[in-house]
Amino acid sequence: MLLTTEGHGAASVSRDGGVASDGDKNRVHGVRMVTNSVVYGPVPSRRLGRSLGINNIPPKTCSYSCVYCQLGKTINMRVEREHFYEPEEIASSVKDKIRQVREKGEPIDYLAFVPDGEPALDANLGKEIELLKSFGIKIAVITNASLIWREDVRQDLQKADWVSRKVDAVSREIWHQIDRPQKLLSLDKIHNGMLKFSDIFKGELVTESMLIQNINDNRQELERTADFLTELNPDKSYLAIPTRPPAVKTVTAASEKTINLAYQIFSERLSNVEYLIGYEGNSFAFTGNVEDDLLSITSVHPMREEGVTEFLEKANAGWDTIKDLIKDDKLIETEYEEKKFYMRKLPQSGRLPLS
Repeated sequence: MLLTTEGHGAASVSRDGGVASDGDKNRVHGVRMVTNSVVYGPVPSRRLGRSLGINNIPPKTCSYSCVYCQLGKTINMRVEREHFYEPEEIASSVKDKIRQVREKGEPIDYLAFVPDGEPALDANLGKEIELLKSFGIKIAVITNASLIWREDVRQDLQKADWVSRKVDAVSREIWHQIDRPQKLLSLDKIHNGMLKFSDIFKGELVTESMLIQNINDNRQELERTADFLTELNPDKSYLAIPTRPPAVKTVTAASEKTINLAYQIFSERLSNVEYLIGYEGNSFAFTGNVEDDLLSITSVHPMREEGVTEFLEKANAGWDTIKDLIKDDKLIETEYEEKKFYMRKLPQSGRLPLS
């Protein structure tokens, strides 16, 4: 099951018409009818700006059942692709939604496949991307990459402009523990498929790694994961934590100290690493407010002490601003290799067991 820590995703936004049923009443000749819930948004996303979401997978259908998934345990676990909806009907629904959004004067930066499950399970994904390209808006796909070992999946994903792939762990035991894959899946085949896709994809390629306390947040696994990511050579690598109630109630996000450690380890090997920890707010708007700007920056990157000092000087502000943010439990001070870093305080739900 896919999880996004931004505004994207089936459970994170309100859509007209509710959730598409998987029952016979929504099927015509074995193919589901497109309902209003298949297209949603646009929603704000730090990665994609204003994105119109496409939910091309029936609810709870996935190749994984991740412990941190905000949609709960996967009900329909599968690895075989299926024709869920008619591509022309999805394209028609997207066209109507684009018209409605533009009539309101709202921008759309991406058409994003961010469904209730793994988008690559849709055998029509490539055809749908081709049809949507005619609208002149970039296409994004957020995938767990579990099916990328298949050549047809790689060919479909290659048609998109922006693709995000999940890399939570590279050790087989930890992969099973955190992503809980369908039993027929092979991690080695997935990794080989990722490498092949990196060689052929011409668009923007990113990765996302979810950090879970006492599962994949130890130094050894972080270093192994970072080493593998260097082989993938992504344009950007995101470090994420669960910010909504997960499928397994005892799941806990990695600590701030560990997130900073992961950032340093990844940054030593990769050129572009960012946090993805759920802070949307006014991240794209310049407010001129020192506190707001600091919190916005430190929700993406930890700032070294000298960097904070330089920022405060440019803003004509003093170090009391930092002391007040720490006192108000909005900012924390942490250390790495005897250097002080400042990062935004995680929400309570991100630091304690979620229920």
